[in-house]
Amino acid sequence: MSRFVCIHGHFYQPPRENPWLEEVELQESAQPFHDWNERISSECYARNGASRILNDKGYITEIVNNYSKISFNMGPTLLSWMEKKDPDAYQAVLEADRLSRQRFSGHGSALGQVYNHMIMPLANTRDKRTQVLWGIRDFESRYGRKPEGMWLAEAAVDLESLDIMAEYGIKFTVLAPHQAKRVRKMSEKPWKREDDVPVDLRRPYLCKLSSGRTIALFFYDGPISRAVAFEGLLHSGEVLAKRILGALDARPTENQMVHIATDGESYGHHHKYGDMALAYCLKHIEDNNLARLTVYGEYLERNSPQYEAEIVENSSWSCIHGIERWRDDCGCNSGMQPNWHQQWRAPLRKALDWLRDRTSAIYERELSGYPVDPWQLRDAYIDIILDRSRPNIERFLSQYIHRPLDTAEKNKILRCLEIQRNALLMYTSCGWFFDDISGIETVQIIKYASRVIQLVRRVSEEDLELGFIEILGNAKSNVAEANNGARIYKSFVAPSVVDILRVGAHYAMSSLYEDYPAEVKLYCFTVRRQIYEKQSVGKLEIVVGKAEIVSEITWTTFQVHFVVLHLGDHNFVCGVDYFKDDATFAQMQSDVFSVFSEGDIPRSIQVINRYFSSKNYSLWHLFKEEQQVILDQIFESTMKELDASFRRIYDDHYSLIRMINENHMPLPKALANVVEFVLRRDMVRLFEQEHVPLDRLARLVNEMARWQFKRDKENLDIIGAQKITALMLAIAQAPEKEAPIEHVVEALHILEALHLQMDLWKAQNIYFSLGQKYYRQKRLLAETDEYAAKWVRAFDALGGYLKVKV
Repeated sequence: MSRFVCIHGHFYQPPRENPWLEEVELQESAQPFHDWNERISSECYARNGASRILNDKGYITEIVNNYSKISFNMGPTLLSWMEKKDPDAYQAVLEADRLSRQRFSGHGSALGQVYNHMIMPLANTRDKRTQVLWGIRDFESRYGRKPEGMWLAEAAVDLESLDIMAEYGIKFTVLAPHQAKRVRKMSEKPWKREDDVPVDLRRPYLCKLSSGRTIALFFYDGPISRAVAFEGLLHSGEVLAKRILGALDARPTENQMVHIATDGESYGHHHKYGDMALAYCLKHIEDNNLARLTVYGEYLERNSPQYEAEIVENSSWSCIHGIERWRDDCGCNSGMQPNWHQQWRAPLRKALDWLRDRTSAIYERELSGYPVDPWQLRDAYIDIILDRSRPNIERFLSQYIHRPLDTAEKNKILRCLEIQRNALLMYTSCGWFFDDISGIETVQIIKYASRVIQLVRRVSEEDLELGFIEILGNAKSNVAEANNGARIYKSFVAPSVVDILRVGAHYAMSSLYEDYPAEVKLYCFTVRRQIYEKQSVGKLEIVVGKAEIVSEITWTTFQVHFVVLHLGDHNFVCGVDYFKDDATFAQMQSDVFSVFSEGDIPRSIQVINRYFSSKNYSLWHLFKEEQQVILDQIFESTMKELDASFRRIYDDHYSLIRMINENHMPLPKALANVVEFVLRRDMVRLFEQEHVPLDRLARLVNEMARWQFKRDKENLDIIGAQKITALMLAIAQAPEKEAPIEHVVEALHILEALHLQMDLWKAQNIYFSLGQKYYRQKRLLAETDEYAAKWVRAFDALGGYLKVKV
């Protein structure tokens, strides 16, 4: 009999896309910002795709793709985000599943997931079905195969969800041990409750469903999983391996598999270097033949269930009260605010359920005139979500709506389908998981609800906003400024709503900083410039224009006209309205330019207000990312002024400053700030150059090293690492040349004097990859070729600084 080990990671990034822009955007809430720390979690996903193993001297000797050796699931929202934001990590995930199929007898390491992390037992039957179908279809589009298993959000389970999964070919799911109600051997009649006999977590179980279908269940090892997540077990890969292997019998009488399941973010995000502990654990088990690594699909094929199990209905892995965490004040929370209540959960769900049910009736009514089942159409809509190209949408509409459609009908159908997509997204589980309704996660799902309300208004002229807000007002916040759900809606959701006019305002204001072509894509909108005229008086600028704006999601198309007056810095006066006619536009254009050319700014603003009334916009109506770009440009001019002032002080008083420092006297804080500012700006400028002049770098580092005050070390760590990585990428473009390698070696040698703690993870990966491709051949050539010998010496020296050995 054999011993097997399977480690499962549930990787989950909550969807934080702006529902109107289809893009991840900075979020606002009444609480201090406490998101998932996008940068660090992104690095966690990337590091597990290229994790490293060290020798006893601390040198990297191997880089492995953890995903290819473990079982994992990543939701569609995470994968679509990763595909855009970190394509290398995304490709590593897809490659890992391909490699795992070679390793594990054709069975991939990736599991499917219900589409947007909805708590399935709390969903209606239609939504459960769509969640499963969309999850499967998304998985197929990425991995090129059908998922064998499917992860349930928060492992929240009920029999109907299992039956739907089994109906669509899902063979197994993974649950927590306390979710096993009772078990028995297939040949036995009496059931054994867990209270009587503990469930053996090392074997698979069969769950028989009322439809006659079946699905396999794996109950993960709870104590070890908790130790990984919360008890520091990832501090040592060897200790982790021993703990896992300790759950197996030394001489089993049947095949046994110990398997654990945790948030995948444990491996490198929640626990620094957790990915390396995982990599070493897996290597230790394999190299010493202590057990065989496997994944659930492979193990199930070779070890069909001999026992059956019943589940605890409406249970989950993260709420001891079942699924109450997502609908009631059950006492489960993050623990960060022990005196807060979660009484807001119930009215929040009530408001969303009310909106879903009202919306469903409208959806059915609006599509009743078309020869199609509206719910089958929604199930198929995933094909458009995955590919929003015009030819694909036309094909989809032709396939499911068996009659010709005009533009207005296509627009209406797409809007109806978007209503349903957002009505699903608004049930994403993290909206209830944390401590208060004012949190960023809950504000996010209310934004999806707001998008539903907006689209319903467009297709039916019914306004559900007041009814929704009325129910939401019963959700009381723990944060005084937030008050309740109604206040949160008005303060943090309503201002984020985007319509065609706001897109026009964004285009008009940002066009003063961006040189847009005649047609430009802004997020999920296409803007086609039709008229654009600009005039300037001194530093003042004014633009009058006309544009066509098209939503690539719903095909909504409108013409708008606009005026934007820039008074300098962050001061914009912008008016946007739907285009009426050529005569009105011409008169407006003439009036605006006539007054502006006279330099009469107050009258110019009056004219803009007269033509656009309440449809006025400012910098703060720009989308967040563009706001930041413009503010950065504004600040840059300010920084130039500061730079000139500080540098003058630095130059004029340098001898005095240096004398104070050399005599070990405390430098006045004001002067220390001046020195730090000037030197840091010099370093940034130096690193911005494509080729860093080493003589200047050496002089600057020597100058920085002589000062006793604390430097902005963390910032230098980041910009230094970015530059070294950029130089390594340049080496990868011309790996045969030794000069660029020697240049990086010398740069790292010079930077040693600053004792920086640069995160050179990406640079190390590049070095390791180059070593795998070129080092052995160069080493052989070095015996007779001096150029190859120089390359090897330089490459070895670089490996010494990067702590990598190939």
